[in-house]
Amino acid sequence: FKTPMLRPARANIMGLSMAPISSNEFRTGTTIQMDGNVYKVLEFLHVKPGKGSAFVRTKLKNLTSGGNLEKTFKAGEMLEGAELNKLVMQFNYLDGDTYVFMDMMTFDTEEVPGDVIGDQSIWMSEGVEVSILKFGDKILDIELPPSMTLEVVETEPGVKGNTAQGGVSILKFG
Repeated sequence: FKTPMLRPARANIMGLSMAPISSNEFRTGTTIQMDGNVYKVLEFLHVKPGKGSAFVRTKLKNLTSGGNLEKTFKAGEMLEGAELNKLVMQFNYLDGDTYVFMDMMTFDTEEVPGDVIGDQSIWMSEGVEVSILKFGDKILDIELPPSMTLEVVETEPGVKGNTAQGGVSILKFG
């Protein structure tokens, strides 16, 4: 009977760095370190061509800068994993271009720059609970809840004769 090899985590200057991860273990949401940046796997595809060796085609999001990258790895290529801390916090208020969140257990606050929030800012209303992803002391991303209940406070009236295909209205949530 052979015991499986365990891969211990080791400390990194910026945060907790996981042991190496194989490109064969990629799943959507897996986080890796590459070229000094932290990336999140958005899409992956294992390709086994009839001729030649297998490879993994990925679409990665750079959590440090926000850009996307398409990269192909050899099957079984080892990369450094990145362990992110996930904090569940509640949105309190907007202070200029900074979003202020509070941990409901400890009442500690975190300030998140507007460029980290990005297009998700339209869903920010007081009291919304989000997951804040941190690598070391740096806030990299936020995750909104999978579903939200919102109240429509205003909508433009539909145009007469534009209802055969369902029509389109602009909504304002409150």
